Amino acid sequence: MIPKVAARGSDVAGLLRYLYGPGRREEHSNPHLIAAWDSARPLAKLEPLIGGQGRVEVRALARLLEQPVHCGQYPPAQPVWHCSVRNHAADRILSDGEWAHVAREMVAGAGLAAHGDTRAVRWVAVRHAVDHIHIVATLVRQDGATVWLPKGLWRRCQLTARRLEIQYGLRRVGPPDYTGHRYPDSVEISEAVRAGRSGTLREELRGRVRVAAAAAGTEDEFFDVLGGSGVLVRLRTSDHAGQACGYAVALPGVRTAAGQPIYFGGGRLAADMTLPKLRMRWSVASQVPPGSPRPAVNRHARVTALRQAGQAAQDAARAVGDSARSDGNGVQATMVAAADLLVTVARAYERDWCGPLHRAADYFDRAARGRYGWVAAPTSRSQELRAHARLIWLMGRVSGDDDAYAALRLVLQLGRLADAIAQLRAAQLRLHQARDARIAGLALRRVAAGGRATVAVTATSRPTPARTGGGGRRTRHGGHL
Repeated sequence: MIPKVAARGSDVAGLLRYLYGPGRREEHSNPHLIAAWDSARPLAKLEPLIGGQGRVEVRALARLLEQPVHCGQYPPAQPVWHCSVRNHAADRILSDGEWAHVAREMVAGAGLAAHGDTRAVRWVAVRHAVDHIHIVATLVRQDGATVWLPKGLWRRCQLTARRLEIQYGLRRVGPPDYTGHRYPDSVEISEAVRAGRSGTLREELRGRVRVAAAAAGTEDEFFDVLGGSGVLVRLRTSDHAGQACGYAVALPGVRTAAGQPIYFGGGRLAADMTLPKLRMRWSVASQVPPGSPRPAVNRHARVTALRQAGQAAQDAARAVGDSARSDGNGVQATMVAAADLLVTVARAYERDWCGPLHRAADYFDRAARGRYGWVAAPTSRSQELRAHARLIWLMGRVSGDDDAYAALRLVLQLGRLADAIAQLRAAQLRLHQARDARIAGLALRRVAAGGRATVAVTATSRPTPARTGGGGRRTRHGGHL
């Protein structure tokens, strides 16, 4: 359950007109009131009328909500408070009565209208979809006192939502763990849909940079791998030293209307992909020295490398499983290095950047990353895993039955490591990462068993429901829908 508090406004009628209207993409269906302030008249009498030409007349309801504002002592310039509360798509559909209870709990938890306070602010809850509601309130009490929103309002709403998730058996969101990427905006998603790509430009570049960071042992190799994968690289140098202090990447086939490449800096891709944080990965020399000759590439050598990596992944799974007795920094470094190993295996096994292993690697990476982009200090185990990742990259693509079998054995061991990470994240109450680790583990086991991993692509568009008329609202005599 996700509560989202919008910016305060001043136009109650305009907001109600939008909530009762068809929506920007005809997505509003059956808009109607489900709850209102304690001293309100019955909902049937508050429900807006349908006038001529099917227009919803919300002025009467807006005037009722605005009465305390007009009579208040020192009303604020922007007295309209708006909050939407949305459930996950996999949750059961709540009834109007259940959503009404959610609305009452949310306004009480936000400090706007305590239970039983008949002189509190006036508010209404509108439902125009099966999975969410909108709460509209005016920030002047009925006794004329202005309500000043308390500090930590966002946190209060989140705590209320967490309690309601448990009460109704909904999907638990969990407290924020500050490990997520910046969500793509509507422009990026629309551009990806028009271009027929399964992910946005930012997500594709993030995946290519992740592969290059895992495959490289030095900064120069990192930029060489990026250039070899067809990525445009632009360096940013410091003024006083003339050394590189940052980078930006772009795809040559994606350009602006003026014909310029669309660059994304490392920090805009992920918090741990800035150049200083990537240098921390390469601060300790890997077991394959930089600049050393390329290892012999044949099927026997590739099988040996994959088997050794599988043993290292098995040891890492055991270490993460025993993490209650292990150093936290070492476990974090191990998990991130294992994510690097998985992404190089995915690149060696699949030719498609959007294949099931690549998508599983993305979930694995989300489960392994540290908060706020924290990069743990390297350990001997993380160095070993990264050395195996770099070696698998240098060995090239999997091309035969023997090395494919060894690669799938390695994938299975990484699936068991994902299960251990899920248990660790659940014990840490980092529920988002625990869920991502479970998804990655399930997908990896299916790939190892020869099945197809059912991992959803990142850039998706939700279908727009068909608009329905009426919506249970009262119709003025002589009017029509």
